[in-house]
Amino acid sequence: MSSAQVGRRTLLTGSLLGGAGALALAGGIASSGTRSTDPAQARTPAGGPGDLVVPFHGEHQVGIATPPPPHAVFVGLDLDDGVGATGLGRLMRVWTDDISRLTAGVPPVTDQEPEVAVRPAGLTVTVGWGPSLFDRTGLVDRRPPWLTPLPSLPADDLDEAYGGTDLLLQLCSHSPVPLAHARRLLVGAARGIATPRWVQPGFRDPAEVAGLAFRNEFGQVDGTVQPDVADRDAGLLWIGPDAPTHPGWVGGSSLVLRRIRMDMEGWERADRVAREHAVGRDLATGAPLTGGRESTPVDLHALTPGGLPVVDRHAHVRRAGAQAPHERFLRRPYSYEQVGGDGNVETGLLFAAFQADPVRQFLPVQRRLAAGDLLNLWTVPVGSAVYAVLPGCAEGGWLGRSLLA
Repeated sequence: MSSAQVGRRTLLTGSLLGGAGALALAGGIASSGTRSTDPAQARTPAGGPGDLVVPFHGEHQVGIATPPPPHAVFVGLDLDDGVGATGLGRLMRVWTDDISRLTAGVPPVTDQEPEVAVRPAGLTVTVGWGPSLFDRTGLVDRRPPWLTPLPSLPADDLDEAYGGTDLLLQLCSHSPVPLAHARRLLVGAARGIATPRWVQPGFRDPAEVAGLAFRNEFGQVDGTVQPDVADRDAGLLWIGPDAPTHPGWVGGSSLVLRRIRMDMEGWERADRVAREHAVGRDLATGAPLTGGRESTPVDLHALTPGGLPVVDRHAHVRRAGAQAPHERFLRRPYSYEQVGGDGNVETGLLFAAFQADPVRQFLPVQRRLAAGDLLNLWTVPVGSAVYAVLPGCAEGGWLGRSLLA
C-alpha cells in the first residue's frame, strides 16, 4: 500500500486533521483554474467532450449554474449511527480531495480503475446537507432557518424511499462512464460514515447543452423562464452575507429535489389541444398560446373573441409563473425511467430547483401548482427532499470548512 493510501485511511479512521494538512496527506492536487459558470471558461482540450474539465475550486460549488450536461445521478445518504461532527468533517475532507481530482481527470489515490477517471467529460459533483444532519451532529445552531422538509401538499403521494436524507451528492457529466465511476468511488469513500438510501439517475437531450430548451417526456418545454444568476439575479441563487443564517453559508445555495411520476398512457390519450391547453404553450415550439416564440413573455390577460382567457386559469404556465419578483429559482430538471420488478416502466421528472431561500422562493409556486395545476391530471409528486448546498472552497480548503472548522 502506498504512503498516500495509508494517509487517506488514517484520515477516515483516525483523528480529525486540521486545515490543508488533510488534503496534503491525501495527496491534494492543484486547481485547474478559477471556477466559472461560463461554459466557455471550462477547459476543452482537443480530445473533445470526454476531456472537458469544469474547474472545481471557487466561491460556489459547480453543478448549479454550470450548464446541465445530459447525464446526472442524485445520491441520498444517511450518516451511520454514532457519527458526529468529527466524522462528518473527515468525510468532507476526503470527498473534497476525491471530487477535485475526479473533476480534473486525475484518479484519486485509492482508485482501482484509474484509466476511467482520466476523461471526466465535464464531470461536476455538488454536495448538500439535509435538515436531519444538524440534529445528528450537534450543529443545530448552523442549520439555515429555511432548511426543513416541504409541508404536505394536496397533490403529493410521497414515498419515503425518495425522501430527505442527511447528505446529497449530485453528479453530472456528458458521459455516463465517469459519472458511474465517480459515484462508486464517493459512495465507497463514505463507507463507515454514511450509507446510501437512494440513487436516482436522470437524463436530458445532449442538444440542450448548446442552449436549446429541455423537453420532458411529455414533450413539454421545461424551464424556459430562468433568472439571470450570472448578473442581476445572483441574489436569488446564492446565499449572501445579509442572510439570516450562519455566516459559513455565504456562497452556498439550496436544492429542492422533487421526483414527479408522469402518467404517459393518460397523457397520450389526450388530444394535442387538451395538452397545450393544460400547459399553456405550443408543444412544438414552446411559445405561449398568446403568440410569439419560446422566449416571448406570456400575456396572461389575453382573451379569446368569446371573452375567455387564452391561457386557462389553471394552465401550468400561469400557475408556475412568478407572482412576485422573488418567486423565481433556477430550474435544472432531468427525466428518469425506472423499471419495476413487474417489468413496468415508471417515467417521470427529477425536478431540481436551486435558490437562496426555498421557503420564500419555491414554496409559494409549489402551493399554487398543488392547488390547481391542470398537469396534476397526469403528474404526481412521489419524492421530495430539501438540502442546503455548501459554499465552494478555495484551493487547499475543503467543503464545509466554514461550518465545521
